[in-house]
Amino acid sequence: MKYLISLIVVFILFQQIGSAQQKAYTPKIEPCECAFKADTSLKTRCAYLIVPENRNKPNGKTIKLPFIYVESKNPNKHKDPVLYTAGGPGASSLHGVTFIHNRAFIKDRDYIAFEQRGTYNAKPWLNCTEIPEAIKESYRKGLNRDSMILLAVKACRKRLVSEGIDLDAYNTIENAADIEDLRRALKIDSINLVGISYSGGLMMTVMRNFPQHIRSVVLDSALPGFVNYEEDAMFSINEAFDKIFSNCDRDSTDRVKYGDLRQRFHDYLNSITNKTFYLNYKEKDKPDSIRIKYTRDELIDVLMNKLQSNRELKNVPYTITQLMAGNQKGYMTEYFDGVFGSGTSTQGMRFSMYCSEQINYANQKVIDEQNVMFPYFAGYHFNDANHPICDCWKVRSVDPIAKTPVYSHLPVLLSSGDTDPYCRPYYNDLIHHYMPNSQRLLFTDKTHGPLLNTKEGDELLAAFLAHPFSPVVPDGKKVKAY
Repeated sequence: MKYLISLIVVFILFQQIGSAQQKAYTPKIEPCECAFKADTSLKTRCAYLIVPENRNKPNGKTIKLPFIYVESKNPNKHKDPVLYTAGGPGASSLHGVTFIHNRAFIKDRDYIAFEQRGTYNAKPWLNCTEIPEAIKESYRKGLNRDSMILLAVKACRKRLVSEGIDLDAYNTIENAADIEDLRRALKIDSINLVGISYSGGLMMTVMRNFPQHIRSVVLDSALPGFVNYEEDAMFSINEAFDKIFSNCDRDSTDRVKYGDLRQRFHDYLNSITNKTFYLNYKEKDKPDSIRIKYTRDELIDVLMNKLQSNRELKNVPYTITQLMAGNQKGYMTEYFDGVFGSGTSTQGMRFSMYCSEQINYANQKVIDEQNVMFPYFAGYHFNDANHPICDCWKVRSVDPIAKTPVYSHLPVLLSSGDTDPYCRPYYNDLIHHYMPNSQRLLFTDKTHGPLLNTKEGDELLAAFLAHPFSPVVPDGKKVKAY
C-alpha cells in the first residue's frame, strides 16, 4: 500500500513538473517543404514543430520535428484529427501520407503524421552511420561483429556529443511532451492517437501525462513501456514459430516434407549451434567476390524477416525446409544484399530510448535464462540494443514512473496478430487489464501491425474512430474481438 501511495505521489509530481516545464516556453510552428505529399485530391500542409531538446533546459537548444497535416475533403468532417507516429523506436512516420487517401477514416477526419525526435526527417537526425559500416567490415574481414559494433557505438556517441546533442533528451517522456506541444501549437481541442509497436507505448505515455484532450486511442501491436521486453523476447519468438508449426500440422498434406517440422527445426538449430557457414558474395559495384562467414544467427534472421511480413508468413515452413536441406545460397545472398545495401540508421535515437527505458531496467540474469528455456535459440541477437551497447551509450534511466502500468478510462482499441514474433497478444491482455474501456482484436495468421496493414483492419479502425465507446464487430473468422 505504501508503494502504491508513493507511485501516486510520484505520478502527480511528474505531471506538475511537466506542466511547469511546458509553461516555461512556447512551442512554435515553422512551415517547411513536404518530404511526402498525399494524393492530389487531399490538401497537404507541412511544417516543423520547434521545441526544447531538453525540457529541463527550456531556454536551451531547440530541435525541429516535421509533421504532415492532411485535410479531409469532407465539408462536414469532425474536428478531432487522427495523429500517428511510427514504432521502432527509430522508424520514420511520414511516408504513410502517400496512401492516406485509401484510409476509410480520412472521409471524416484530418490526419497528422508526426516525426519523432532524432528520427530520419527530424533535426537533428541521430544517424549512426558508423554501425552499418562496422557490420559490413566485420563480414568483409571475418572480424568479431559484436566487438566491431561496440567500437562503432562509441564512435557514434562521441560524434553526436561533440555536435552538442544531449543524448539523455531522446526518450519517450520527451516524445510524449512533443505530441502534446504539437496539439497545443495547432490549437486542437480533441485528438485521436494512433500508435504501433514502440509508439503504442509512447501513446500510453501521452495518456498518462496529458489525458485531458484525448478522444480515443488506437494501439496496434503495442509494446507497453512497463514491460521489460528483453526478459521475454525469446518466448514471443518461440510462440510465433509454434503458431507456424501448428498451422503446418493442421494444413499440410505433404507429410514427408512438413511432418514433425517443429521438432526437426529445433534439432537442426541445436546441431548447428557452433557451426560456421560460408558464402561467396559480391558487393554491388565491387570487382571481386568475398568469402563471408555466417552462423545460426543469420539463418534465424532470415526467418524472422519473413515472420514480420504478412505476405511471407505462408512461406516460412518451405524456407525452413530449404535452409535445413542446405539450400541457403539464395536466401543468404538476399540477406547480405540488405546488410551491404544499408548505409544509414537511426540507432542513435533508438539507443537513447531503448537503453534509458528498457535495458537499464532489464535483468541480465533473467534474459540469460531464456537460453536455457530455448537452447535452439540460445545466444540469438534478437535486438540490436543490449547491456554492453548501453554501457557504451551511457544515458540516464528515465523516471521509474515510466515502468509502471498506465491506468485510463479512455476508449482504446487494442489489436495484435497471432503470429507476431515481437509484440504478442499477451501484451494487449496486460494493457487491457488496466484500461476498462479498451477492447481487443486478434488477427488470425497475421504478424506485426495487422490493424494498420490490412483491409479488414482499416475498416475496423474507421468503425472504432466513429464510435469509440461502442463494441467493434469483426467477422469472427479472420479477426476476433474479445
